[in-house]
Amino acid sequence: MSMTPGAPIDWAKAACDAVMAAYTPEELPPAGKWHYHQGVFLTGAVQVWERTGDVRYFDYTKRYVDHLVDELGNVVVAKGELDAIQAGLLLFTLEDATGDSRYREAARKLRALFNTFNRTREGGFWHKDHYPYQMWLDGLYMGGVFAARYAARYGEPELVDMALHQERLMRRGTLRPDGLLVHAWDESRRAPWADPATGMAPEVWGRALGWYGVALAEIRAELPEGHPAREDLAAKLGALAEALVHYQDAGSGLWHQVVDKGDRPDNWLELSCSSLYVYSIAEAVRAGAADPALLEAARRGFAGITARVEWDAEGRLVLPDICIGTGVGDYAHYIARPVSRNDLHGVGTFVWACMAMDRVD
Repeated sequence: MSMTPGAPIDWAKAACDAVMAAYTPEELPPAGKWHYHQGVFLTGAVQVWERTGDVRYFDYTKRYVDHLVDELGNVVVAKGELDAIQAGLLLFTLEDATGDSRYREAARKLRALFNTFNRTREGGFWHKDHYPYQMWLDGLYMGGVFAARYAARYGEPELVDMALHQERLMRRGTLRPDGLLVHAWDESRRAPWADPATGMAPEVWGRALGWYGVALAEIRAELPEGHPAREDLAAKLGALAEALVHYQDAGSGLWHQVVDKGDRPDNWLELSCSSLYVYSIAEAVRAGAADPALLEAARRGFAGITARVEWDAEGRLVLPDICIGTGVGDYAHYIARPVSRNDLHGVGTFVWACMAMDRVD
């Protein structure tokens, strides 16, 4: 590419354009599925449309949804997992833009899934049916933000209470004294990774902690002014931002796959978690929950990510160093995970980071 983008919004457009050139909406991987991979990328594309007015980003998103939501609002989802909920965030945008009631009906069907999920004794959602009794940080973003937004739009405050309850349980099970949170917690203590005394996972995995930060920011954004949880979530987001800055790599401005063990030679810098941390820190400052001086850490992180960007033969953006989807495990498990290029986990979260920097700069 003859000239790299300058402003964050231009980076966001370049990232979206690269994925849109590579895949039709129907082909977005995993093709033909209602899935959070596509939802993460397309919630970024929606922000670019809202910011620029360029209808290409809206039309692309609508085509993905319309391929999977029929005229009755039916949507085929993987039941028994929180990951199935996240792409439902797109439905609110489409209902607002088109007035088509089938999007609200599809959202209603997704909302009904909360009543079917298995739970811990205290009401915490299992991350998936085949991970019994386990709560993963990822799940708070995957389900909680949709629940809070649905509650705000359609008048179901009990959904906010549910999401806040999930956050409290998850935090209690995973928070460490240094302010970081491990990937998961197992009520049963039977998972091979679970501490036999506490049920805690052994490591702080980058992207899972990033999902948690985004969930704090976005659930808070759905709460009305004066809601008692707004201050609590802001304080937690601010504390997380402070903790994250402590573990930022000095040379690159990025963060490691296993966040607190950057001194190990086999650990590596990972771009999706770095993007999520840029987002979380910027939003913490914007919410008045963190010292404005922390914006410098977000800027260094953003510069570190863009410094890693490559360009293909057609001049399209290529984002490397993205961990593929990952379960819970020990240090060796995370370090051995394959990396990919332009994986939607990474491109989508990079677009979010761009939009967060656009809002504060």
